[in-house]
Amino acid sequence: AKPILDDALWEIIEPVIPKRKRRFRYPGRKSIPDRAALTGILFVLKTGIGWEDLPKEMGCGSGMTCWRRLRDWQEAGVWDEIHRLLLNKLRQADQIDFSRAIVDSASVRAFLGAKTGPNPTDRRKKGTKHHLVTEAQGIPLAVRMTGANCHDVTQLIPLVESIPPIAGKVGRPIKKPDCLLGDRGYDSEEHRRQLRGKGIIPVLAKRRTENGSGLGIYRWVVERSLSWLHQNRRLRIRYEKRNDIHQAFLIIGCIKICWNHVANSSFC
Repeated sequence: AKPILDDALWEIIEPVIPKRKRRFRYPGRKSIPDRAALTGILFVLKTGIGWEDLPKEMGCGSGMTCWRRLRDWQEAGVWDEIHRLLLNKLRQADQIDFSRAIVDSASVRAFLGAKTGPNPTDRRKKGTKHHLVTEAQGIPLAVRMTGANCHDVTQLIPLVESIPPIAGKVGRPIKKPDCLLGDRGYDSEEHRRQLRGKGIIPVLAKRRTENGSGLGIYRWVVERSLSWLHQNRRLRIRYEKRNDIHQAFLIIGCIKICWNHVANSSFC
């Protein structure tokens, strides 16, 4: 079968994972290796399988072991750090284009969780909305989640502020794009003023205007990245009750997209 976790990616992840202290007194059973637990997490993310249904042949231990590692690593900020490291590698390889950033969102069905709400596009069924901002080529920079009834524009500034400082070259890390593109859902003069105050040029389509704003030739990359995220079946429908677990899956989905760009770049 196709390997779930590349050796090169594991070399980046391993130093970031907190080391578990070994118990010399009453050690109990030997703990599952971190790489095996991460393999189980990626398998659940990709296939959407339940934690308790993880195949024993994978050597990942029990599903609850993988779930606990996912929870603990999310609390320790492991996923955000891995995402930032991959963005640094991409900038070092001249693969980050900050001439513009693009923001968009997509709603998915949700059966559990606090950050859910009636989806106005799905007959008010309970749903969660994924908000994503990418650079000019569609590489994810930051991702957030809200209820499906949350308006897109409310997450515009939080998304921009969530972009991590990206190093990888001599000089100060870059954090803000030159301009920000968005569809009519982000039309707001107040938010345009806030973006200008941050030194970002707002290019947001206006409501109640004729179709054909011309931004589609640039905005399609963020829609493609959202579709890549939702190729992971655990993100296509939300089953997690805890928000931090679903947010961790979202960040890991962004990590997978960034790693594909890193692996396909001439830098590697």
